[in-house]
Amino acid sequence: MPFPLRICAVCSEEFELKPDKPGFANRCPACSEPEESGAAADPMLSAVDSKSEVHEARRRAMRDLLYRKES
Repeated sequence: MPFPLRICAVCSEEFELKPDKPGFANRCPACSEPEESGAAADPMLSAVDSKSEVHEARRRAMRDLLYRKES
């Protein structure tokens, strides 16, 4: 059974969609490869840190609203 043919959303080339293909299903293997650069890693780490800080602040606010004492 042949693999389904797809057209890459980035470069518009036709490729076979194989089961263990890394990356996106609508991109060819060449376009799915992550770009390796030092500058790209730093924003991802800061985004993860800011997300965890946002989640922590949200948890704290919900806890304060749920368990505050009525005066």
